[in-house]
Amino acid sequence: MISYYTIEMKITANYLLTAGLVTGNLVMADSPKNSGKENRPNILFCIADDAAFAHFSANGSTWVKTPAYDYVAANGINFINAYTSNAKSAPSRASVLTGRHSWQLEEIGNHISIWPSAKYTTFMEVLGNNNYRVGYTGKGWAPGNAGIVNGKVRELTGKKYNAIRTTPPSKQIANVDYAANFETFLNSNKDGNPWSFWFGCHEPHRPYEYGTGAGIGGMKMSDIDNLPSYWPDNDTVRMDMLDYAFEIEYLDKQLDKMIKMLAKRGELDNTIIIVTSDNGMPFPRNKGLQYESSNHMPFAVMWPKGIKEKGRTEEAYVNFVDIAPTIIEAAGLKWKETGMEPSPGKSLMDVFKNQEKHDRSYTILGQERHDAGRPANQGYPIRSIIMDGFLYSFHFKPELWPAGNPETGYLNTDGSPTKSNILNLRRQGIDSQYWKLNFGKLPQEHLYHINVDRHCMINLADQPSYNERREKMKKILFDELKSQNDPRLTDNGDVFDHYPFFNVLYHNLYEKYMKGDKSIKNKTGWVNPTDYEEEPHR
Repeated sequence: MISYYTIEMKITANYLLTAGLVTGNLVMADSPKNSGKENRPNILFCIADDAAFAHFSANGSTWVKTPAYDYVAANGINFINAYTSNAKSAPSRASVLTGRHSWQLEEIGNHISIWPSAKYTTFMEVLGNNNYRVGYTGKGWAPGNAGIVNGKVRELTGKKYNAIRTTPPSKQIANVDYAANFETFLNSNKDGNPWSFWFGCHEPHRPYEYGTGAGIGGMKMSDIDNLPSYWPDNDTVRMDMLDYAFEIEYLDKQLDKMIKMLAKRGELDNTIIIVTSDNGMPFPRNKGLQYESSNHMPFAVMWPKGIKEKGRTEEAYVNFVDIAPTIIEAAGLKWKETGMEPSPGKSLMDVFKNQEKHDRSYTILGQERHDAGRPANQGYPIRSIIMDGFLYSFHFKPELWPAGNPETGYLNTDGSPTKSNILNLRRQGIDSQYWKLNFGKLPQEHLYHINVDRHCMINLADQPSYNERREKMKKILFDELKSQNDPRLTDNGDVFDHYPFFNVLYHNLYEKYMKGDKSIKNKTGWVNPTDYEEEPHR
């Protein structure tokens, strides 16, 4: 098997024997840690914060370089149709951990919420109760309140390993030394038990240090291809993109260190490495909505001992609710005996064995309340289905602003140079088309042929020639939601608007601001104070 990956360290003869390194390929030598009483696989789960599918070189990017991700894909399986069912950090991660869609998770189906103290056991908790050593570095399930169990903060992703710090290459990159903390975790496993480690990289979450992609990363604005047509093509946007890409490459370098560490320790052969992201890029019309680029995630899996016919590209639709069932099965456990709530997810073990047995002809998505800022604490409810290369979406309340109310800064879109540029083009009377595409109100039904329209620019929902397809997809979607007791299909959907925020500041934020509490502008730090509009829009 030819590797995409070049090992960039000085390899001694001893290391060559230990790691079994041959012609650039990582081949496991026999190791005491893999030949003892435990033969269950280790799990290294790597999740980026706001990285889109398109910006990994194994997925076709020519200007973002991700050799470690590419190595995992080339030596395992690259899933090119993997989706988070909810394109926002906390609910996306909750689906990963529980194997349930956000509409099946009560309050943790929302963003910035409170995890119920006695419900929704996570796969990390289950592994920890079944002789696995579990831990995490960086960002676990967040933002939110994990709750208290037996007088202690609930460890949804295991014990925290964030003590070791580093000096990052830019001021806005987290100073957590991810790889060193991972090594501390491995060294703490004195009994040689199987382990599961959650590597929650903070990157490429905003804010960025402006100009680092070009100034430190050596990237060029002219290298960017396929800039989305719903943004203006100018230096501000392109520089913002480079800064985002610089942080993806930093993430990839941390993964690189972890892979080499496992090879050197003789633990790579029986470790499942999953590399993905929680939602789309932190730019307008991506993260927090439900377009193709919002939910389409990088997803590569490597397991030398357990994956047959390595180097495959898998086109079947995969959803984040499939992750927990996969890990539970790989660990030799039975779902019904774990104490976890029932999951609609489908284990990927059959795909690993190249003996697919599950129907993966479509996948479903949905969202409720993300960030605050709408009247009466409302979210923006959407349900969607992806099937046959088409995306169908139903917006339950199209009268609301999808990115959040203008008066309160479009709080469901992170502040950025790109966002400010689009807002200013409209405010200055130069161009309002980009504002409409990124922040304007939307129709109730959407249908996009995403195989040819990745940016979802042409809505086919009202075209007669697509009526049959639209109705077919809508029926499958709604039938599936009904079978899962989705509150939106049982006339109880507004229950999501009544769940508390974990921070009381956000409760009735819209009303507080409109009654004169302008200090709120400086308390919603994920947007710029200038994002708040002086006058309401229609």
